[in-house]
Amino acid sequence: MTQLQISNVAVEFGATQVFQGVTFTVAAGERWGIVGRNGTGKTTLFRLITGEMQPTRGTVVRQSGLRVSLLEQHRDFGSAETVWEAAAGGLSELLTLEQSLLEQAHALGTDASEEALARYGHDLERFEREGGYEATARIDSVLSGLGFDPQQARTTPVAQLSGGERGRLGLARELVRGGDVLLLDEPTNHLDLETTRWLEQYLRDATTTVLLISHDRAFLQAVADHILHFEGDSATPYVGGYANFVVQREERRLSQQRAFDKQARTIAHEQDYIARNIAGQNSRQAKGRRKRLTRLPRLSAPITDDEAMSIRFDVAQRGGDRVAIADHATISVTDGGSGARRILVESFTGSVRRGDVLGLVGPNGAGKSTLLKALVGGHDTSAGEIRLGSGIDVGYYRQDLSQVPLQKTVYEIIADLRPTWERRMVQGHLGRFGFSGDEVQRRPESLSGGERARVALAMLMLSRSNLLILDEPTNHLDVESIEALEDALERYEGTVILVSHDRELLRALTYRLWLLHERHITEYDGGFAEWEAVSAERARAAAVRASEDAALRRVHERQRLERTRRQEAAKNTRSPRDLTRDLRRAQRAVEETEERIGTLEGQITSISAALEDPQLYTRATGPSEARTLGRELEAAKRELDATLERWTAATDEVEALNRELASSGS
Repeated sequence: MTQLQISNVAVEFGATQVFQGVTFTVAAGERWGIVGRNGTGKTTLFRLITGEMQPTRGTVVRQSGLRVSLLEQHRDFGSAETVWEAAAGGLSELLTLEQSLLEQAHALGTDASEEALARYGHDLERFEREGGYEATARIDSVLSGLGFDPQQARTTPVAQLSGGERGRLGLARELVRGGDVLLLDEPTNHLDLETTRWLEQYLRDATTTVLLISHDRAFLQAVADHILHFEGDSATPYVGGYANFVVQREERRLSQQRAFDKQARTIAHEQDYIARNIAGQNSRQAKGRRKRLTRLPRLSAPITDDEAMSIRFDVAQRGGDRVAIADHATISVTDGGSGARRILVESFTGSVRRGDVLGLVGPNGAGKSTLLKALVGGHDTSAGEIRLGSGIDVGYYRQDLSQVPLQKTVYEIIADLRPTWERRMVQGHLGRFGFSGDEVQRRPESLSGGERARVALAMLMLSRSNLLILDEPTNHLDVESIEALEDALERYEGTVILVSHDRELLRALTYRLWLLHERHITEYDGGFAEWEAVSAERARAAAVRASEDAALRRVHERQRLERTRRQEAAKNTRSPRDLTRDLRRAQRAVEETEERIGTLEGQITSISAALEDPQLYTRATGPSEARTLGRELEAAKRELDATLERWTAATDEVEALNRELASSGS
């Protein structure tokens, strides 16, 4: 069923044309990846789909009653005060109702009047009718998947969140809200590797239609089954994942190039004939050909990757063989809430060798950026030391782009780094990064994230450092710019320390890894692609645990209300002996299954923790141990699933008996 139909759409702002001739159709359940250079109109397309904007020409047709949910790069949580309320969005009323039910159930211990019981029954029926158990469990599951503690989220103020956390919360809000069509604008920008994998699985399992703007090639390949590529002044749809799109795009460009070359030869032949015969015997034919030539629609040369950002990293001096050294280094930070010191990295000893391309991998908040700051002297160690080797010059790309001075123009930033350069040389350098004409006189504070990132790379290119430290360099770049950066780093002859959630970049570049997990760093002598293969059991364990967490949250959500309800109902009703006996038996069955669920939860947590520890996979016997643990995890999962079914049946029986006792009036 067609949900969206975009036909020959164009958008213009005054004399500026954003795009034209965009045509494609979206059917229910499809997942579209929207790619293209920054500024080509991807976000504008989303605004057309939501109806916030109208096209200058063409039509945007939406299925009647279609519910569209949009995740923007700028997050607004309205009047929500806590993280849970912000994630719940319009469902936050269920939280209030849930709290009221808990209070009422507790109050039944002292007031079991007909009025109190009737109110409790009415509110509980409404909670069940509006999907309270499922909705609150889904909110908890999404929050957990995106790195929040669901219980803490009920009291944590939104105002305390960092920019990255607000980004993840905005994504949680849209996933919870759902809708028929989900529009996601750069959803992976603030996600670490594990959270990105969770989101991939979530979107693959969802029945919702998804359109997502992303520069993460691995994410696009895992999620998208269609690609819309913005290029030049239009956009072209492709069927298939990102890898298929790359092949089809090259074939299309080759076909366009052949057609362009053929027309160019035809035009040159005609022009030659006209020039030779315009004043001779064949003047009439020449004039006719000239007229036809003026009416001939000219084909444009196909856009190539040569027009993307042009970047090259050179090394001014070789430097020593030991580039960075850590000797029992412990790194800690002050907790903003309590003021206590929190250890991020504990007693780490390791080194970086000349020529390494080292990937530093770990979850958000684990301390990767702080470790990089400590390496360049921007953060003190609590114990031991971490330092650079002799003769090492550092080029540091910071995640927050704070290396770009805001008080200067783009031209002045480069001119200050190269005071001997003539104006044309400064402008030529900026032209390599997409800045031309009056754009070089803009200040960074007026630039977009992608433009400011290109300024930072333009500065980094001039450093000629023999060590490049790159902290999330792809966050604001489009796919073409990321590919240009990847090519430049492959040609670079120095040493690279790379923090990134871009798996394609990590796969293509890294030779070694530092894996930060639970305050400890594990060294792995292999690239990220090898690590993914070796630790495949680790990723599967995380998926198993995530699926079980979702099921257990539904159980725990029901337990919060039903346990109190069962106890109070049994205590405050007079019932026939046989019903009372059956009720007690059913309650014992619930308690026994709950106890077994708790035991199995502990087993799954313990096995998952062992599988998630990077140290396991550095041992010779690690892969075989991981497979054994994986089998144990699957067995525990199967038993837990069966126990959850028994628990559900037992709780349903308790509820039925309670209703029968209440209706008996005894």
